[in-house]
Amino acid sequence: MVATSSSAVRVALSYCVQQVRNYDYHHYLCLLELPPHMRRAAFALRAFNVETARAMDVASNPQIGLMRLLWWQEAIDKIFANKLIEHPTAQALACIVSEHKISKSWLKRSVEARIRDAQTEVTEIPETIEELEKYAEDTVSTILYLTLQAGGISSTAADHAASHVGKASGLLLLLKSLPYHASCNRHFSYIPAKLADKHGLLVKQGDQLNIRIDSREGLCDVVFEMASVADAHLRKARELAKTVPAEARPVLLPAVPAQVLLDSLSRVQFDVFDPRLNRGIMGIPPLWFQLKLKWHSWRGKY
Repeated sequence: MVATSSSAVRVALSYCVQQVRNYDYHHYLCLLELPPHMRRAAFALRAFNVETARAMDVASNPQIGLMRLLWWQEAIDKIFANKLIEHPTAQALACIVSEHKISKSWLKRSVEARIRDAQTEVTEIPETIEELEKYAEDTVSTILYLTLQAGGISSTAADHAASHVGKASGLLLLLKSLPYHASCNRHFSYIPAKLADKHGLLVKQGDQLNIRIDSREGLCDVVFEMASVADAHLRKARELAKTVPAEARPVLLPAVPAQVLLDSLSRVQFDVFDPRLNRGIMGIPPLWFQLKLKWHSWRGKY
């Protein structure tokens, strides 16, 4: 491993914590519930996810965003080749890689899913919800797998639970962000064609398929069906709880914000454009959210 000073590592890790706090606050609160020895790796991995998730949003044009993601793809290769990279998140990640046995393939899988999404034309619509579940697993579940791995936790049950939590969380966050994606003309990528057609939202214009979002009732029906799939994943994850090692359960706490968001969607009749979803954290007051998280953490639940 290329030598990096301890002060540089501290600065890099501090930067990661700040990035997660600024751009992924509900997961920041989840990570604070982890045992101290697991937090460094968890924050570095989650900051990596923040960098790749935001790459397209912060770029001045899609091509620059794609270049950022391709840079991260190359950065992972350099990290595992012991090459120094002048980027705080990459430096923190390199430190974690040197300290723990974590899977390069899972890191690559995460960024490659983002790259495929960035390369997708806005008019390309996924055929089924299973395609979105795959995207959620590749981008969200992988971070949980890596966090378990960095914590030295080897458990098939924990991995299975992480898969379900990640899929649920990923689907629900895609639903919550639909208004933003619609404003960027990206909503086509996150509503499956079969569901859109079932609820009268699929429109054919020549050889091109489009999804209309002006039918609030139809959109709410689609959101309900997608949210129901997420709910099923949360239930499956919790059915595994008795077989998940106690030390793995704090890693699975992202199930809590997923459940909070699911409940908030239910309260607004699955209308993703309802402004109440943007209040507080996942639609509930911050203090109430933190109490829920603390309660689950204290009881060893997720």
